[in-house]
Amino acid sequence: MSEHEDKAHEEIVRKRAVALGYNEQFQDAPEVKAKGKGYMAEELIAKAKAANVPIQEDQSLVELLSQLEINESIPTELYEVVAEVFAFVYRIDQNVHS
Repeated sequence: MSEHEDKAHEEIVRKRAVALGYNEQFQDAPEVKAKGKGYMAEELIAKAKAANVPIQEDQSLVELLSQLEINESIPTELYEVVAEVFAFVYRIDQNVHS
């Protein structure tokens, strides 16, 4: 492998992704719906892009959220920062549909 290929491989191996979901009628807080690292993270991101799901990159938040289990609600300490992410997604969605 070349040095460039080594760096690209290393970036993929370190990459993490977490997908959140929230249905205010049935849930008290957003939940982790999917998560992965390495090539699984790449696949989650690719599927999100293919489905036009907005992506917010925040390594610190991903690090915290990746500690949760699938279908586990986010802790109250993360409500504010996750609300900012959902506001970001809402704004993008409004721009796309206007």
